[in-house]
Amino acid sequence: MTGKPSAKPTGSVEAPQTPAAIRNVAVVGHAGAGKTTLVEALLAATGTIPKTGSVLDGNTVSDTDPIEIAQQRSVALSVCPMAVEDRTVNLLDTPGSPDFVGELRAGLRAADAALFVVASGEPLDASTLALWDECVHLGMPRAVAISRLDGLHSSYADTLALCQTSFGQSGGQAVLPLYMPEGGGGGQAPTALVGLLSRRRTDYTNGFPPKGTDATAETADDAGFEEARSALIEAIIAESEDETLLDRYVSGEELELDVLVDDLETAIARGSFHPVVPVCAATGLGLAELLEVLSSAFPSPLEHDLPPVTTPDGDPVDGVACDPQSPLLGEVVRTTVDTYAGRVSLVRLFAGTIASDTVIHVCGHGGADRGHPDHDADERVGHLYSPLGATLRPISQAVAGDLVAIPRLGTAETSDTISAKAQPLCIAPWEMPEPLLPVAVRGATRNDDDALARGLERLVATDPVVRVDRNAGTGQLVLWCLGESHADAVLERLRAGASLETEPVRVALQSTFTSTAKGHGRQVKQSGGHGQYAVCDIEIAPLPRGSGVTFESKVVGGAVPTQYVGSVEKGVRQQLEHGVEAAEDCPVTDVHVTLLDGKAHSVDSSDAAFQTAGALAVRDAAGFGEIALLEPIATLQVDVPDGYVGAVLSDLPGRRGRVTGTQPVPDCLPGNERTVVHAEVPEAELTRYAVTLRSLTGGTGRFSRAFARNEIVPASAAAALRDTASAH
Repeated sequence: MTGKPSAKPTGSVEAPQTPAAIRNVAVVGHAGAGKTTLVEALLAATGTIPKTGSVLDGNTVSDTDPIEIAQQRSVALSVCPMAVEDRTVNLLDTPGSPDFVGELRAGLRAADAALFVVASGEPLDASTLALWDECVHLGMPRAVAISRLDGLHSSYADTLALCQTSFGQSGGQAVLPLYMPEGGGGGQAPTALVGLLSRRRTDYTNGFPPKGTDATAETADDAGFEEARSALIEAIIAESEDETLLDRYVSGEELELDVLVDDLETAIARGSFHPVVPVCAATGLGLAELLEVLSSAFPSPLEHDLPPVTTPDGDPVDGVACDPQSPLLGEVVRTTVDTYAGRVSLVRLFAGTIASDTVIHVCGHGGADRGHPDHDADERVGHLYSPLGATLRPISQAVAGDLVAIPRLGTAETSDTISAKAQPLCIAPWEMPEPLLPVAVRGATRNDDDALARGLERLVATDPVVRVDRNAGTGQLVLWCLGESHADAVLERLRAGASLETEPVRVALQSTFTSTAKGHGRQVKQSGGHGQYAVCDIEIAPLPRGSGVTFESKVVGGAVPTQYVGSVEKGVRQQLEHGVEAAEDCPVTDVHVTLLDGKAHSVDSSDAAFQTAGALAVRDAAGFGEIALLEPIATLQVDVPDGYVGAVLSDLPGRRGRVTGTQPVPDCLPGNERTVVHAEVPEAELTRYAVTLRSLTGGTGRFSRAFARNEIVPASAAAALRDTASAH
C-alpha cells in the first residue's frame, strides 16, 4: 500500500503467542482462477517452502488429498501458515468447485477475512458472485487479487472494471485498486507496479523479490493514473473518522501518506473497503504488495465476533472472548484420516490456550439427521501440530485465534466443539449446504458390505455435508451428495477400503385400489390330526390419499369367532404390505377393508389358518378390483436469479411438474434479485435435478424439497416406473 515491499521472508513458522499476531485468510474463487498457484507462490516468497517444492515446479503443497493430486484440482480445505515479519498469516486454500462448498464454508468459518482470486481475462462465475454476496451478509473483510496476468487474453483494466461492476454493486462498497501495473500484454506479465498513493514504482523485471522502489514521474502525468488515485483517496476520506481530511483535500492540500494508509487499513479491516491487487504467481509480480495487505490490513481474530456459544444443554453462555486466558473454545473445521497419524482434527481456536497432554471436552450436537448423532466425550490431547498442507509440524501449545491440528481424537468430527473438561461448551454449527444428489451403492460381496460400513463411519466423521440414508421403502443404501464431483470424491474414498457397485436410485412406489372389490379366502387342509380350516369374505374400498389402511368387522352371528378377527386383520395387512400381483412389492395403501363373513371349525380353525385366509382374500379381491400405482410427490422450492426463472419454468413440465406459484426473494442486494419458484414434482423426476439445475442456471440456482403426498401414476409413466421398481 505504501509502494514498498515491506514483507520480509522469515523462514519457518513458529506458533504465535498472541491473537494480535495472527491473520486467518480464506483464499476463495472459481476453479482454475489460480488460488493454489498463488498460495504456493506466497509460501515460497516468504521462505516457508523452497521454490523447488512449490507448484511453480509442478509439485503442490496445499493440495494434499490423494484425489486432489490425482485430479490436479482442489477438493478439500488446506491450511498454509507463513510468517510475514512478526505476524503469522494462515492461508486457507479452499476448493473452487460448487460441489465442495462444504469445504469452502468450513474455510470461511475458520477465517477472519477472504481473498478473492479472479483470473484476468475470464468472466466472473456465478458461484463467485454468490460467495461475495454471502461475505457481504457476514460482514467479512475482503480483498481481490487479479491473477494470471501472463495469460494470452489477459487484461487487467477489463478485469478490474468487471470486479468493480460485479462486486461493487453488492452493498455499494468501494472496490478500488491500490496499484497500477506497467507493461505486459499478449501473454507477457507486467514488469512493475506503481502505488496509487505513494506514486512509487516497484520493479519486478527479475521476479520476486523485486529490485526495489523508486519515485516515478511518468505515471504522474497519466490521466488514468490520476483519476484512479483521486478515486482511491476520496474513498479513503469517505471511510475516515477524521472529518478534516475532506476539507484539506478539497483545498488542494497534499495529505500525508501515513494518514491515508492508516485510514485505508482501518476501512479494509472493518469490511467497508475492498482493495484490488494485481498479481502474477509465475513471475512474482505483486506478491510483496499482497503480503502487505494480508498481514497489515486484514483484521486479527481479536476483531472477529465469536459464534454463539451455549452449554451442552443449550443454555446461552456470555463473556467468552478471543483471549488466551479465557476458557478453552475451539471448533473442528476439517477432519482427515492419515495413514500414520490416524484421524486428524483441524481446529480453529476461538478462545483460550491448548497445550499437549491436556484433557478436553468434545461436544457434537445437531447433526443426527445426517448420520452424526449427538455426542459428548472427554479426550486427552497427545500432541499438537501446526499444519502446512499435509505436513504436520510439532508445537507445544496454540493460542486463541490460531489453527492447530490434533491427531487421534477418537470421537471428534467436523463441526464439533472442543472446550475445557471443567467447563464444557458448544458452538452453534455453521450452515451446511443440503446434499440433494442421491447415489445408491452396495458392496460387491458380503465382506465388502462390512468394509463399506467401516468406510461410511469414517466418511460421516470427515465430511459433514454427505448424508447416509437407508431407504426404508426400497432397501437401498443412498449417499446424498452436493453434485457429481462431490459424489465421485466420496465414492473414491469409499473404494479405498471396499469394492463398491452403484445402481440407479429407485423411489418407493405404493399401490391402491381405485374401485371397490370383494374377495374370498379359503384355507382348508386335512392331513391327519389337526387340519387347517378358515374361510373369510372381505370387501376392499378406496380411501382418500394419505388415509393408510383401515379395517373393520361386520361379521354377525359369530361366523368368524371373535378371537380370529384379529388374525384375519393381521393376514390382510401383511398381504397389503407385500403388495398384490398387479403391483408386486408395491405396498397397498389408502384402502378400507371390511370383514363381511366367514366360516370356522371347532377343531381345525386356528390363528395361522385365518391369517392365511385373510391374505388369500386380498389376493382374490385384487383380481376383481382396479389397481393403480402410487408415487411420492415432492414440494419443490427453486431459488434462482431472476434471469433464470424462465429456464426453470420451461424445464418443470418435462418432469411432470406443476408450478404452484412464484415469489421474489426479500432483501436481495441491488442487481442480484432472485425469485423462488414453487412446484410439485414426482420424486422419480428429481433424482438428477441437482445436476440439471446447476446446468440451467450456471451454478446459481439452489433448491429444497419435501415429501408432500402420494399420487396415482399416469398410465404413460406407470410401465417405466414399475420396471425400475422391479429391476432389483
